[in-house]
Amino acid sequence: MFIFFITIIFKLFNIQFGEGEKYRSLSANEIKRDTIQANRGNIYAEDGSLLATSVTKYEIRMDAASPNISDSYFDSNIDSLAIKLADMLGNTPKHYKNKITRARKNKNRYLFITRGLGYNDYLKMKRFPIFERGVYRGGFIAEQSTVREHPLGRVAERTIGYDDYRGRVGIEGAFSKYLRGKDGWRMKQKIAKGQYKPINDDNEVEPKNGQDVVTTIDVNIQDIANTALMEQLQKFNAEHGSVVVMETKTGEIKAISNLAKTSKGTYYEKRNYAVYESHEPGSTFKLMSLVVALEDKVIDTGQVVNTGNGIYKVYNSNVIDSHAGGFGKISVAKTFEVSSNIGIVKVIQEHYKNNPKKFVDGLIRMRLDKPIGLEIKGEGKPKIRKPSDKDWSRISLQWMAWGYGVSLTPLQTLTFYNAVANNGVMVKPQFIKELRGQNAVVESFNKTVLKDKICSQETIDKVKVMMENVVKRGTADNIYTSNFSMAGKTGTAKKWIPIERDANGKKIGGGYYSNQKYISSFVGYFPADEPKYSCIVVIHEPLKEKGYYGATVAAPVFKKIAQKIYTDTPSEIEIESGSYGSEKLNQKFDKYFEISDKYVTIVPSVVGLPGMDAISILENLGLKVKYKGTGVVKKQSIKKGEKIKKGNTIYLDLL
Repeated sequence: MFIFFITIIFKLFNIQFGEGEKYRSLSANEIKRDTIQANRGNIYAEDGSLLATSVTKYEIRMDAASPNISDSYFDSNIDSLAIKLADMLGNTPKHYKNKITRARKNKNRYLFITRGLGYNDYLKMKRFPIFERGVYRGGFIAEQSTVREHPLGRVAERTIGYDDYRGRVGIEGAFSKYLRGKDGWRMKQKIAKGQYKPINDDNEVEPKNGQDVVTTIDVNIQDIANTALMEQLQKFNAEHGSVVVMETKTGEIKAISNLAKTSKGTYYEKRNYAVYESHEPGSTFKLMSLVVALEDKVIDTGQVVNTGNGIYKVYNSNVIDSHAGGFGKISVAKTFEVSSNIGIVKVIQEHYKNNPKKFVDGLIRMRLDKPIGLEIKGEGKPKIRKPSDKDWSRISLQWMAWGYGVSLTPLQTLTFYNAVANNGVMVKPQFIKELRGQNAVVESFNKTVLKDKICSQETIDKVKVMMENVVKRGTADNIYTSNFSMAGKTGTAKKWIPIERDANGKKIGGGYYSNQKYISSFVGYFPADEPKYSCIVVIHEPLKEKGYYGATVAAPVFKKIAQKIYTDTPSEIEIESGSYGSEKLNQKFDKYFEISDKYVTIVPSVVGLPGMDAISILENLGLKVKYKGTGVVKKQSIKKGEKIKKGNTIYLDLL
C-alpha cells in the first residue's frame, strides 16, 4: 500500500510539473467558442393573437450498431421499442422492428427515425426501451433545431413570409433585423467522450433575443376576406386572386389574402399577388382618367357624350361597349356609372389628342407612376406610358383612358382609391403597428402620407358621387343593399398573352389580347358617406362560361366582406382609431409577460388569456397542452399553484 501510494504521488507530480506544459497545450487546443442562438421574435396580429413564433423541434436518429448495445439486450427490447414508435409515429410495429434490425445488421450508426418532433414527444421518446439508456448505451441521437410555426394556420401566410434558405419574404424578411436578435457565445472545453462543458461565466456573452412585431392584421377581418375570396375562386374555377382591406385614414392593412389554384384544384397562398403582380387594370383605371380631366377642367360630370351604337373605331381598332346597341347620348357621370368604354375614350381623345403629354402629366401628378415603397420586398413596378417612350403608339392615349397599356398592382390601385375615400390624402399602406421588447414598446409606426392632396376637393366630391352611383344604379347594382352604403368601380380586362419566340428569335405565338382569359376586379370603400375601410378584389382567369365581368365575379366578394365587417365587428366601425386599441394591446402583453416571468415551477392561472398566449406560456413550462374551442381560456384542468411535472398534459376549454 505504501509503495502504491508513493507511485501515485510520483505520477501526480510528474503530470503537474514534468508533463504539465504538454497537457496544458493539448487542453488549449480542445477549447472551442460555442454560439448561443438568440430567440427570434414573435409576430402578432393587432389584437395580440400569435401569427408566427419559433418552437424547438427534434430530429431523431439511432446508432443501431452501437457496440454498447448487446445482442441479448437488443433482442429482448426491440419489440417493445417498435410498439412505442408505432404508437407515436404511426405505421406498424413490424415496420420499425424490420427497419432497426436491418440497420443493425448493416452497421448503420445514423439511422433516421423521425423529424419535426415536439419537446413533449421528444421527452417521451427518450424514455422508450433501448433509447432510455442514452446516446452511448442506447444509441439515441437527438438533433435540436428551431423552426417557425404559424399557430393560426395560413392566415396571411405570404404577407407574414419567411427568412430562411428560400430568401427574405414578407414581414419576416422585411423586419428580420429586428426579429432575429443577436447571438451570444460561450467558451467550452472538451471533456470525456467528445463532450464539452462551459469553462466559466466570465467566458460568456448572453444572446439578445429578437424583438416582437405587432402587425396591423385584424384576425377577424382576415378570416372574412380569406373565406369570401376562397368561395368565389372555387365558384368560378379561377386561376388565382387577391383581396386587400385597408383602414382609410391610417392606411393600416387589416386583411390581405392571396390564393392560387393547385394542380389538384385546391387553393393556397402561393404568391403575394396583391404586392407584386402588376397588371392592366381595365375599367378601374377610368377613375384616374376622369380625375385628370376634371382637374384640368376640360369636362364636367354633366357634359353629354355621344357613345353611339356601342362600336367606335379608333384608327384600325374597335372600342366596344358591353351593352348591345350602345348607350347613345349620356352624361360623363353616366359614362362612369355604366362603364362605357366609348364614352371615356371619346372624352380623353377629344381633349388630349393634340397634347397627350398633358394627360400623362396629370397621372404622374397623382403619383401613379411611382411604387408605394413598401418595406415588404417584391413590389411590382407601375407603368404609365409616356409619349416619349419607344412603345408609345397613335392609339396609346385612347387605350390608356380605359385601363390598357398601363399597369398597376392591386395594392397600388387600392392606394389611389383609398386616397379618394380619404378626401384626397394618399397614405402609405402599413403592415406594422409597433416593435416590442419583452413587455415594452420599442418603436411605433405611425401613418405615412405619400401625397397631401391628389386633387381638389371639388373633384373628390364629384367622383365620390359617381362611385356611389355605380353601386346604386350602375354596373355594380347587383351588390346594392339599403342596409349600408358602398362606393366603387368594377373592372373587366382582357389578359395580354405575351409573345413567345423560338431559339432563333422567331415569333411562334402570343402577342394578343385573349378572348378567353379575363381579369375581374372591384375596388371601392365603405360606408360611402363616411369611409372606414377601402377594399380591392382582383380575380384572374375565372371560367368564362361561368362569368367574367367584374360585377359578377369580384363585386360580390367586396359586398360579403363589407357586410360581414358590419355584422361581425360593429364595435370597430364605431370606435375611432386612438389609444383604445393600443391600451388594450398593452394590457394583453403585460398580462402575458407577468405570468411568463412569475411562474417557473408551479402552474399559473391562464383563465381569461387568449388561447394562443395560454398555450405558449404552458408549453414553455414543459406542459403538453390540449384544448377545445376558440377564443379565451374559460377553464383549465390543472389548478393554479400545483407543482409542474414536465410532460404532463393540461386541458383547456376556450370560448
